[in-house]
Amino acid sequence: MPFIPTDPVALTQALIRCESVTPQEGGALTLLQNVLEPAGFTCHRLVFTEAGTPDVDNLYARLGTGRPHLCFAGHTDVVPVGNAAAWKFPPFGGEVHNGILYGRGAVDMKGCVAAFVAATLRHIEKHGRLSRGSISFLITGDEEGPSINGTAKVLDWLKARDEVLDACLVGEPSNPKALGDEIKIGRRGSMNADLVVHGKQGHSAYPNLAENPVPKLARIIDRLSSAKLDDGTANFQPSNLQVTVISVPNTASNVIPGKAHATLNVRYNDLWSRPKIEARVRDTVTGAAAELDARFDLKFSGTGDVFLTQPGPLVTTLKDAVKSVTGRTPQLTTGGGTSDARFIKDHCPVIEFGLINATIHQVDEHTSVADLEALTDIYARFISNYFAQS
Repeated sequence: MPFIPTDPVALTQALIRCESVTPQEGGALTLLQNVLEPAGFTCHRLVFTEAGTPDVDNLYARLGTGRPHLCFAGHTDVVPVGNAAAWKFPPFGGEVHNGILYGRGAVDMKGCVAAFVAATLRHIEKHGRLSRGSISFLITGDEEGPSINGTAKVLDWLKARDEVLDACLVGEPSNPKALGDEIKIGRRGSMNADLVVHGKQGHSAYPNLAENPVPKLARIIDRLSSAKLDDGTANFQPSNLQVTVISVPNTASNVIPGKAHATLNVRYNDLWSRPKIEARVRDTVTGAAAELDARFDLKFSGTGDVFLTQPGPLVTTLKDAVKSVTGRTPQLTTGGGTSDARFIKDHCPVIEFGLINATIHQVDEHTSVADLEALTDIYARFISNYFAQS
């Protein structure tokens, strides 16, 4: 190997140099497989496919067969680099300058994957073996994409094999300012809605012969946007609805369009379920449309329902590990976007902890070498304490 697998910085650099922009594997999963198999892990490369989506390569690696079964989950796919010329250093170079490691995926989340792999290998190296239970890695190449042929299907594959996860830590970057700020113990649900208001096309000089859907859509959007959903709960911030796209298939200024379209995204807390939030949106649209005599179509989509992992031994073990390394007592939070934890929560308790998320998806994405080392130490303490008490 050209690097030491227990060195999280070197392993992160090697992963960054794999150009694994979704859905390309880019060599990242092969690299991890080549690291884990010599350490005794049984590795499975799982390629899943579905019509209308790209094929995706995933890696599942497990050491041991007993319980408790602790899983680390993450992804090696990354978002595009954007304007490569705007980067200080090559986005796939994995270069270190003044203690800072630059590259696409340094934070989201090749650095975190490298940290939990290095931590596990250090644990095995220190103890010679696992004293009990098993450790696995569930690594997808589809987290930044449609999330159809990735973690969800790996979990289905595990269930079909009667493999049970007892706990999972997802290495998503969870800290806003400093390592040790926050542990994610849940996420709000996310739902999309596509709203089309129908009218009748015609000449703008003869509005009496046409029906303009644009003002009607605008009024329905205003009703949706101004309606307060809730004030938040003990564990979740308030739910919110955002209009993210408005489009009209029309390029002529003197033509009244035949339809107008809007896309909405709703982030909802534990006061709601997916059916309840859909019903709320549909009732609001229906009421406004009736007042406006508007004809509409409304469709819903989304893959993540709200969830909360109640504080208990899993959360406490990680919280103690974070404090022992950083000196900080992390807040238990549920903010931010979605992650693959939304799939894992149906199989076992799941929490999230990783690097500082300030530069994810940005030009010059980066992490400090010190944070990578500290995160590896946190994961190593978490592993040791989890198996000592579970």
